[in-house]
Amino acid sequence: MSAIGTAAGRTGRYLRALLPSWQDYRDVKRTWRGDIVAGLTVGIIALPLALAFGVSSGAGAESGLITAIVAGVIAAVFGGSNIQVSGPTGAMVVVLGPVVAAHGVGVVAVLSLMAGLIVIAAGALKLGRAVTFIPWPVIEGFTLGIAVIIFLQQVPAAIGSKAGASSNAFVAAVQSFQTVDWSTVIVPVGMVLLVAAIMLLAPLAHKKLPGSIVAIIVVTVIANLADLPLARIGELPSSLPSPMLPQFDLGTLGSLVGPALTIAALAAIESLLSARVAVTLSDTGPYDADRELVGQGLASIASGFFGGMPATGAIARTAVNIRSGGRTRLAAIVHSIVLIGVVYLATGVVSQIPLAALSGVLMMTAARMISVATVRSIIGSTGSDATVFVITALVTVSVDLIVAVGIGILVAGFFALRSVSASSGVHREELPGEPQPGDERIALFRLDGALFFGAAERMLERVNQTSHITVVIIRMSQLQILDATGARVITEMIQALERRGITVLVKGIQPRHLKLVTRVGVITSLRHRNHLFTDLDAAIEHARSHVSRAAVAGGGTDAADFGWTSTIRLPRD
Repeated sequence: MSAIGTAAGRTGRYLRALLPSWQDYRDVKRTWRGDIVAGLTVGIIALPLALAFGVSSGAGAESGLITAIVAGVIAAVFGGSNIQVSGPTGAMVVVLGPVVAAHGVGVVAVLSLMAGLIVIAAGALKLGRAVTFIPWPVIEGFTLGIAVIIFLQQVPAAIGSKAGASSNAFVAAVQSFQTVDWSTVIVPVGMVLLVAAIMLLAPLAHKKLPGSIVAIIVVTVIANLADLPLARIGELPSSLPSPMLPQFDLGTLGSLVGPALTIAALAAIESLLSARVAVTLSDTGPYDADRELVGQGLASIASGFFGGMPATGAIARTAVNIRSGGRTRLAAIVHSIVLIGVVYLATGVVSQIPLAALSGVLMMTAARMISVATVRSIIGSTGSDATVFVITALVTVSVDLIVAVGIGILVAGFFALRSVSASSGVHREELPGEPQPGDERIALFRLDGALFFGAAERMLERVNQTSHITVVIIRMSQLQILDATGARVITEMIQALERRGITVLVKGIQPRHLKLVTRVGVITSLRHRNHLFTDLDAAIEHARSHVSRAAVAGGGTDAADFGWTSTIRLPRD
């Protein structure tokens, strides 16, 4: 019963760690003013982004707005970050666009539920810390690729044309020029340029002035007063829809498994990266990666029940939240309340916003995602980091976001292994002390660094090139990393040398490597157990004794054949 009680206690603590508690709001008494101001600011900034991302994904402005409201508040309450703001993001739009084009808008809510369940499972399985294994060049290349895709996706609306049929953003942008009306193209392009100009100039007037909102208001007023030929957002709901289970059939469900996995992986990666960045920008305490995944999964599920999109943590909105004074979850909750107010009080006005204005906002958002200083520092760091960065960005734009992250990690891993392999080696050393007759028949090799599958063959070739010797001493005390391949190569090397009549002595197997080398056969491959040493002087003494006896006997005779014995020592450093 005690064992069962202990297990139940651990399970209870584990579950409590993934759920909200009053401790999440212990600082609200002293931060609530700043949280409310930050929530109002982020809500105003999130409005055009939510509308734009909804339209750009093909799900509609309504879907983007619902996602920002529902997912925003659920992620704030259940997530693992004190300051993260969640909702629709550009990266999610990039993934959803082709899926909506292939299966229709109706699958978006289903995908939200499926992806949400997968993300919750990842959090429950404690996979949250896996994001720390993604190298910096991969993250930045991924971000650059997303920014380029977001920009390209806005080209059709920016020129007043229809998007091309291709699922690739670059190809679709090029195809959109085939249907453009060149007689009126100046109108949407002019509105996009006006939005960009206002967003650039607004901070100069006041650093907290929300340029995107000002730009949208100005462009909307001009477009309606002048009756410009611009496509509008269109009718929006004046209230939140009632939650309901999305309709689906099993045939469609099977075809959505792949996209759901992609969306879940993207939601997890982007949310954890955003939470990680937030920690570096503020002093609001650490984040719980596993709880963050559970919270984001619940947010996507709730969004799906209301007809919204899958949600993720939003780096840009989170950064604005921090800069505006947000310090607790209350700020993100207020952000959702602000957007609810828009739904119930201002949908008539919002429906008149030109799509070109939203395109301008997203194009500027994409441009701001690209840090020239960061790109310059990566390109100028090392050739391998620059290669990983460029490959990840190119694959993101040309193929797929998750594929890009996978390829980026593989390329980074290849360069890392190559670097570790290059730092390892096998070095022939002079015997310490005064030279003695016969020392030229003894080869002392020191294994350094890491001996794993990337470096093992090189070491084998180096030792096997040895000639005109009778005894080889292998020093393993400086070997830091050893895997099964490396241990097997040592075994094969000893066996090959012994077949050539060369006696092999091994010195300094580290305790952490002892189990591995024993199982793989390094020790049993030695001619005698007493050829295993912990002291270099003892190994050299044995080698010299062997050489002298072999010379007297005509060679090829081991000391053990003469009754010479050595205490078998347990290997250590």
